[in-house]
Amino acid sequence: MKHEVIQKGELSFKGLYIDKYKRIVVREDNEIELTYTEFEILLLLAQNAGVVFSKEQIYDIVWKEPYFGDYNIVMSHIRNIREKIEDNPSKPVYIQTIWGVGYRFNKNLSSGL
Repeated sequence: MKHEVIQKGELSFKGLYIDKYKRIVVREDNEIELTYTEFEILLLLAQNAGVVFSKEQIYDIVWKEPYFGDYNIVMSHIRNIREKIEDNPSKPVYIQTIWGVGYRFNKNLSSGL
């Protein structure tokens, strides 16, 4: 298993720590402020590292409703998350774009602990 589950609700990847219950994200010892929706998207992807989610799936799961419109809102949130957690948001390490399909969390980031 490439990422380590420290205890229920805690995920640790190289340089990134997520606590589901405290709703904390720490990147290189700095706590990152995420909105409610940004946190939910990051948590969904990180808990399912390596699994590709379409924009539609992300919307349905995070917003808990079917959406029949413009999925740019999902892209916008992904962009905001990348701005906050990536060293270089235009070359993301954590959240990868799978062109024509959707997004996934990089499953090759072993725990830095």
